[in-house]
Amino acid sequence: MSLSVVGAGLGRTGTASLKVALEQLLGGRCYHMSECFGNPANPPLWLAASQGKPDWAKVFDGYVATVDYPGAKFWRELAAAYPQAKVLLTVRDPVKWFESTRETIFSEELRGLTEQTPAAEFFREVVFKDFVGHFGDRAFMTRYFERHTEEVIRGIPKGRLLVYEVGEGWEPLCEFLGVPVPSTPFPHVNVRDDFKMMMQGLRQAIGAGAEGLAQAREIIRGVHKPA
Repeated sequence: MSLSVVGAGLGRTGTASLKVALEQLLGGRCYHMSECFGNPANPPLWLAASQGKPDWAKVFDGYVATVDYPGAKFWRELAAAYPQAKVLLTVRDPVKWFESTRETIFSEELRGLTEQTPAAEFFREVVFKDFVGHFGDRAFMTRYFERHTEEVIRGIPKGRLLVYEVGEGWEPLCEFLGVPVPSTPFPHVNVRDDFKMMMQGLRQAIGAGAEGLAQAREIIRGVHKPA
């Protein structure tokens, strides 16, 4: 099995909804940050990739697409490793993205919780590394977002790339992928209230000890399902 879609959009750009949408459209699993919770095999593979020693076949065994972190940080490498894959760049207003990350994926609480998991090094060295010292810096973070968008657009040929906002719904996504438009509504998951529920579950899982950590993945994956 090979990736047919590489998601280059940063976290909090509708990637959880896109994950569900792609699984529906492609009929296969889509990799997402949720895979890195509660599965000890995943973080070491990404750490190796960050050190220039990727094993993409092992990372994406059983998957047809990838979105969100950590894959989005490796969009260049993945686009080269899977030359037939199409590239999806999810975007949104940079200021709204910054405000969302402060309350969710880059919040002080979540960063503290990840330090209590076996995947602490992965989060430090792969997910958070670019932002250390700047999590609350609006100017730095919005410019990072804009620069990331510019680099992807510059680095991927137009015919291979879709710059996409999840609010656009099925039509542009299906046209890009060459698949029929579903009759069901476009999925809408992982809004901020959902994230708060996920955080509560993650705290409980960590508090339960080693066995409880295994629950974290299912808690997060449970949030990443359409209502």
